[in-house]
Amino acid sequence: MASKNIIVIGGGAAGFFAAINCAQLHPEYSVTLLEKTNKLLTKVRVSGGGRCNVTHACFDNKLLIKNYPRGEKELLNVFSRFTTEDTINWFSKRGVELKTEADGRMFPTTNTSETIVNCLMQEATKAGVKIKTEVTIEEIVKDEYNSFILITSNGGNFHCDKLIIATGGNSKETAYNWLHKLGHTIIKPVPSLFTFNIPNHPITQLMGVSVPYTRVRIANTKLETEGPLLITHWGMSGPAILKASAWGARILSDMNYDFKAQINWLPKHTEEKLRIEFNNQREENGAKTIISNSSVDLPKRLWEYLINKAGISETMRWADLPKKNANVLINSLLNDEYDVRGKTTFKEEFVTCGGIILKEIDLTTMQSKLVPNLYFAGEIIDVDGITGGFNFQNAWSTAWVAAVNCI
Repeated sequence: MASKNIIVIGGGAAGFFAAINCAQLHPEYSVTLLEKTNKLLTKVRVSGGGRCNVTHACFDNKLLIKNYPRGEKELLNVFSRFTTEDTINWFSKRGVELKTEADGRMFPTTNTSETIVNCLMQEATKAGVKIKTEVTIEEIVKDEYNSFILITSNGGNFHCDKLIIATGGNSKETAYNWLHKLGHTIIKPVPSLFTFNIPNHPITQLMGVSVPYTRVRIANTKLETEGPLLITHWGMSGPAILKASAWGARILSDMNYDFKAQINWLPKHTEEKLRIEFNNQREENGAKTIISNSSVDLPKRLWEYLINKAGISETMRWADLPKKNANVLINSLLNDEYDVRGKTTFKEEFVTCGGIILKEIDLTTMQSKLVPNLYFAGEIIDVDGITGGFNFQNAWSTAWVAAVNCI
């Protein structure tokens, strides 16, 4: 009897997790992992600033799916089969313990992504997964037995009975042509996780300033997010911005990344509350300068910037604050507007919105509804999460479901 073969295409998190679990769950199969480049687990290495944000400490699947702009409803099915807790236990059983940070992100206790990389590499070796790099698949052909022939760019072929595609997202629609030939519909890919460029604006001189809680709105849309915001040398980043980029991926792409971002630096304040606080300052600290006696909890450099923006001099006292300048300052605190011109990838964590349309995949097995014995895992499908470990959880869960059912 000829040996049975499973091939996994993609040397990232989803690809490795699928290959390892296929080999461990189905020892009767020979498992091979193919990677286009000469590098393996690239995103795992760079995630979380080189610490690898493995998952997020959200254990209620109905809450977990709220962190996915695309795939929210469909992932409830997937996460019911392989949960956040399953991820934690999988790594723990292999000697990798995770820790939870204040914002819910989970990292290896070693604080280095190499711990995760080494774990996956060692498990793949132990399970007997064959790994081949620098293999570019040009075309996939089905034979009369519903098996696959993988035609490579160098003329070589691979054969397999089962095929899992976990190649991740790609910014170019043409990169999906070989999948389109199989009959699958591709949702046009656009960037999903990026920071806002605000070129040549004075705010960028405050690079490094972080505000713990802000509200971000995109003008002329319904997009609104909340969370920490970081001012950078090119514009703005931080969770509030990244969430806006994820939820608004397609909208902002259609705008050609040319839009107005409205920043509320004090979401817990109302205009009325600020006016009362300003009046209290006039009465209680009238002789003190406005710039050195802030009435709100903001970083000193940002307060000074907003004071200057409102046309208030460094020597002006609270008792002398004109109503006109107070109005400008209140507006800047609650509705500070910036012209965004372009985007920058968030660190090296490139994430795309788009990929294989979900209605063509059976989410209970991750098998194609169009092509028998073909499975998908990870970001190749039209699923993406906000920053915080959610994209990796999608990778682990979809890869596990594909591996379990790849028989």
